[in-house]
Amino acid sequence: MPDIPWSTPTPAAPDAEVYVMASRFETESLTGALRFFLKSPGIIGQIRKAPGAHGVALRARVFSRTFLTLSAWEDRDALYRFARSEPHRSSSKSAAAYMKESGFTFWTVPASELPISWAEAERRLAEQKSGY
Repeated sequence: MPDIPWSTPTPAAPDAEVYVMASRFETESLTGALRFFLKSPGIIGQIRKAPGAHGVALRARVFSRTFLTLSAWEDRDALYRFARSEPHRSSSKSAAAYMKESGFTFWTVPASELPISWAEAERRLAEQKSGY
């Protein structure tokens, strides 16, 4: 399945620090993966309109039932406002029924380092999972 490449809804000031989140979701079944994938474009669209969003991307591995997200935000509060808003809030609650595992990691970078590479996101997620 195709990935949704990095897009920049609102560029950050070149000298700003941005708050980055990477997430990994694994569904219990292929049906769950298809549900997750079908909801993804709507959530990505919501991020693209969210105040304080500086970047978003999705890596979808539907047949492996694994999804990675990567986003950059003005600050932690901007990310949390988005997470509590609809349709993300309802989608997250309903997705819990078919999730096997999920993981999140957060860090800050200078805006000049955007976009974040998938290699960096995966490295940080692996470190978080192993407890480092």
